[in-house]
Amino acid sequence: MAGMHKQPPNILFILIDDLGAVDLASFGSTFYATPNLDRLAERGLVFTDAYASCPVCSPTRGSLLTGRYPARIGLTDWIDFGGRIQPARGRLVDVPYIRELPRTEVTSASLLRGRGYSTWHVGKWHLGFEETYPEQHGFDVNIGGGYLGAPGPGGYFSPFDIPNLPSGSPGRYLPEVLTDGAINLIRNRGDNPFFLNMCFYLVHTPIEAPADRVAKWEARVRERGLDRQTALVEGEFFPTEHKRHLRVTRRVLQSDPVYAAMVESMDENVGRLLDTLEEEGIADDTLVVFTSDNGGLSTSESSPTCNSPYAEGKGWMYEGGTRVPMIAAWPGRIPAGSRTAEPVCSIDLFPTWLTQAGIPVPDRLLIDGQDLSPVLFEGAALERNALFWHYPHYGNQGGTPGSSIRSGDWKLIEFYEDGRLELYNLAEDVGEDNNLANAEPERARALHQRLKEWRESVAARIPTPNPDWQE
Repeated sequence: MAGMHKQPPNILFILIDDLGAVDLASFGSTFYATPNLDRLAERGLVFTDAYASCPVCSPTRGSLLTGRYPARIGLTDWIDFGGRIQPARGRLVDVPYIRELPRTEVTSASLLRGRGYSTWHVGKWHLGFEETYPEQHGFDVNIGGGYLGAPGPGGYFSPFDIPNLPSGSPGRYLPEVLTDGAINLIRNRGDNPFFLNMCFYLVHTPIEAPADRVAKWEARVRERGLDRQTALVEGEFFPTEHKRHLRVTRRVLQSDPVYAAMVESMDENVGRLLDTLEEEGIADDTLVVFTSDNGGLSTSESSPTCNSPYAEGKGWMYEGGTRVPMIAAWPGRIPAGSRTAEPVCSIDLFPTWLTQAGIPVPDRLLIDGQDLSPVLFEGAALERNALFWHYPHYGNQGGTPGSSIRSGDWKLIEFYEDGRLELYNLAEDVGEDNNLANAEPERARALHQRLKEWRESVAARIPTPNPDWQE
């Protein structure tokens, strides 16, 4: 089988929250500093066309653990425990969705543990209350994983208000505390291979970083002559009842010094993890994969980053909402300095972990992902002709409900408010500026038909008209 190792590898999976597709220097940023991740890219495989399965976090996190599309699970929006207006109402009414990853779902952690792996979750969980915490989904250890999707009232500095995470000394920065916990697990790992599900809360709001690091980036902003005000552009009014008095604000330039400091901290702590593998002499025995749970936050909610040349960001159906950075490295196994434009998705990591651990996907499981081993080790293409997305919700950031399909270079989006179809050739128009639906009607119809058939196959729920909406 492609890429199989004589012994099951350790698996270090690093998931960042809200990191944009061009937030690393190795993925095109000319502003942020990410030397450790750039070195990881040089040592492994860069995915230029990697995607999250949803433009928001919880659905993607569920898909990563199960290999299943969010629509198939029924978990299609971020899990809200804080009193947000749900369902959101605009011209349409958001569909209902479950608020947890059901314990009936089979996760990679549970299957790996059955194969003899030590399974550890560190960081953000955001897949339900205690009944569905990591310990209930196959993880031996849970450090910092709870129901919250952000660091909570205390923010990124201790004392923390995060379940399963001691606060430690006052003022400590959360990424450093989580990385300390992960390093301790690696150093005291025992003889079994391990699966470390390392899920940083960074770079999700609140946008906070140590003062000295922020000051350094503020100086760089001044040195480069970046205007923080003109980097933000006010746009249309929000499409929902509870926000329609507000305008969407877009960042058109990477220039936020606090966010830059968060990205730098993220990179530094990833570097600490990679250094630990080297120091422990297990780097050659460890498959490392790094990615993000959705696109960068570029519209509203402080708009801390810019995803250009991709359109929009978190909460939107455009490329900026779902395209993410992704790197895979395994010395001696994955060719160093390689790149692939093969479209891949978060659903693909579940079968990939199982293959490398020598575990067949159980016959009873219906999964949507494909094993990435041929891409990782042979530079081959997958035998897959389409990827799909379904987000039947109003994004907090201004996006409207829709679904989409990518087949080859072609992407079609259906927006549910008015049934509008948008068709793009991503090879020629990655910014999704030129809608070809009218110019290519047969292609648009064919892709739309495939999208509808897929929605039926996963029992995707469609939003309904809002009888109280007034234009």
